Amino acid sequence: MSEKVLKIAFIGGGGIAKNHAKWLSKFDDVRIVAVAEVSAETNTWWETEYDVPTFTDYHKMLAEIKPDAVDICTPNFLHYQPGIDALKAGAHVFVEKPMAMNADECQEMIDVAQETGRKIVVGFQHRFEPRVQYISNAVEAGRFGKIMYTRVSVYRRRGIPNWGVFGRKDLQGGGCLIDIGVHALDMAWYAIGRPKPVAVSGNTWTYIGDDADKAGDVACMWPKWDTETYTVEDLAVGQIRFEDGSILALETSFAMHGQEEGYNFSIFGENAGASLSPLKIYTDDFGHQVDVTPAFLPNEEIWDVKVRGMIDHFLNDGPNLSPGEDGLLVQQMLDGIYRSADVGREVQI
Repeated sequence: MSEKVLKIAFIGGGGIAKNHAKWLSKFDDVRIVAVAEVSAETNTWWETEYDVPTFTDYHKMLAEIKPDAVDICTPNFLHYQPGIDALKAGAHVFVEKPMAMNADECQEMIDVAQETGRKIVVGFQHRFEPRVQYISNAVEAGRFGKIMYTRVSVYRRRGIPNWGVFGRKDLQGGGCLIDIGVHALDMAWYAIGRPKPVAVSGNTWTYIGDDADKAGDVACMWPKWDTETYTVEDLAVGQIRFEDGSILALETSFAMHGQEEGYNFSIFGENAGASLSPLKIYTDDFGHQVDVTPAFLPNEEIWDVKVRGMIDHFLNDGPNLSPGEDGLLVQQMLDGIYRSADVGREVQI
């Protein structure tokens, strides 16, 4: 075993925490030392499966265990305060996406991390997907020249979560945009070089999620979600203007009537364009229009990269592959879409 071991504790022990634990358990230089979770049944699972102490009060856990880092896997409204408290207790913070409920909370988390000398890693993983990395490397090398326009989407035909609090705006901050749209936005924004956003316009609609008949009458993978407490959007569309003059258009939906599902994006530059699926670069070569497809991509698991990167950053001072500053900028774009939808016009960032 490595001489240095990262002692990490969980705040929130549900499904996403269990998934994190599976990946963390692959590495011998990290050890799960405690879990703070309000559910007694979930705590029993952790005690049995991982033989770790559990707490119902994360403040008590931080004081007694004094972990090197915490992994925050709570609903969105519980990212900010536990993150602040963990940083002030001397722990690094690995926080699931989105970083917080709004950009002000993200900024305060960054400020406290700087004041305490602690680090923040945000749980984005789609930026590590080999296809995204291929396009990102081509962008960085100047293959596209000036990028003018990016279009990114993530769709579900009927995929409203029927567990947790995904339908409650007060606890999640929003619906499809903040839950799956955040991943789509991050991977495309990362691929084009993370330009600085300056203005946003957008709109949101709710037309299926709060309809009890639609929740019960159509066969789907997650039927019978709670329509009575559903206060978030089914569909969100936004347009983001960047400081470099380029534009990104985002479309995301929990439930829409259409054929395409999953993640995709396309970029359009002066010298070349690209699409994620199918993975191609479109350009001109020797007087002909050509489509370039890599013959081989490494079979890297994005969760491996995400978790290993976090460990190396906290334990060995390696590069931060997904810093809090990125979480802040992504949140500013999400906030802008929601704010624009409320006021009916473009808003400045």
